[in-house]
Amino acid sequence: MGWSLLGGLVTICTFEICYPWAITMILGWKTRHTVINGRRLTFTGSAIGLFGNWIKWWSLSIITLGIYSFWLFIAMEKWKVKHTVFED
Repeated sequence: MGWSLLGGLVTICTFEICYPWAITMILGWKTRHTVINGRRLTFTGSAIGLFGNWIKWWSLSIITLGIYSFWLFIAMEKWKVKHTVFED
């Protein structure tokens, strides 16, 4: 809960510029504390990598007058899964 509050506070104070950092911080914590069938998960994504995608996705949403925003959630989930792997 503390990481979520910190991420939310940072996001609000920076007018959503640091949202990718908050997401990677929270996902890193979640995966470090997740074990599936005795194997620990780890998150390999970076805030800078997500920031580049974030700019691209929002630019596409603006260019398509909001139509791409319907796929924004899916693109974000794909990025999260791509960067979540087993530790060993």
